[in-house]
Amino acid sequence: MQDLNITLIQSPLHWEDASANRKQFEKKIATVENQTDLIILPEMFTTGFTMNPEEVAESPNGVTHQWMLALAEKTKATILGSLIISDDSKYYNRLLVVNPDGTSHHYDKKHLFAYAGEDEAFSAGKERLIFDLKGWKVCPMVCYDLRFPAWARNSYDANTESAVYDLLLYVANWPKPRVNAWDVLLTARAIENQTYVAGVNRIGLDDNKNEYIGHSAIYDFLGDTVANLGENEGLTTIKLSASAQDAFRKKLPFLQDGDKFSIL
Repeated sequence: MQDLNITLIQSPLHWEDASANRKQFEKKIATVENQTDLIILPEMFTTGFTMNPEEVAESPNGVTHQWMLALAEKTKATILGSLIISDDSKYYNRLLVVNPDGTSHHYDKKHLFAYAGEDEAFSAGKERLIFDLKGWKVCPMVCYDLRFPAWARNSYDANTESAVYDLLLYVANWPKPRVNAWDVLLTARAIENQTYVAGVNRIGLDDNKNEYIGHSAIYDFLGDTVANLGENEGLTTIKLSASAQDAFRKKLPFLQDGDKFSIL
């Protein structure tokens, strides 16, 4: 398994304006100086965290999906982020994974944020996604999923003699009043699952007067901070070491001692 270069982009979002958001992210992605394997955008990166899906939803293969396909081909990097999708007469907070070769995967957010009415406006996903990227098994999730450790639970697969996944990702619109929970839970997910964890959050105010201050970050398998964008607009590209993670898992095989259960 090769090392993996991942890019986090922390940005404000234009409220319910997909065209403006696509333009700003395309400009930001163009400033990435070195070749990267994975570019991570925030949750609902085309609209902000709106509960008006009937006004802004796109089709599964709509404009933003096509934009991601073109951008992935151009940059030779996988592009990942969530947006509002209308599919089979239902609305989903859907995370798209779009690869340079034109293939795509998706994950529908399972845990919907009832406090904001997300459970009334959207349908919940039922299946976890794990996709392959340069030999890394990557598990992407969305915002509120972070509070539910059983859904993110990593384990040891005796058949392959390896962990079920190697990188856990969260894209989010996580507000300022609870940003300490964001920091702590990302760290906890890294430690308990012996894995790199990356979280990408937005910044700025939305039209509901919610404030977001970022703290997009990467933590390693020990829970140590690899990168943190703080509260500022910007991006960072970080190389994740496959050999370091593998050596740590072999030295301290905690995953093999885990309780045997599954909610999947």
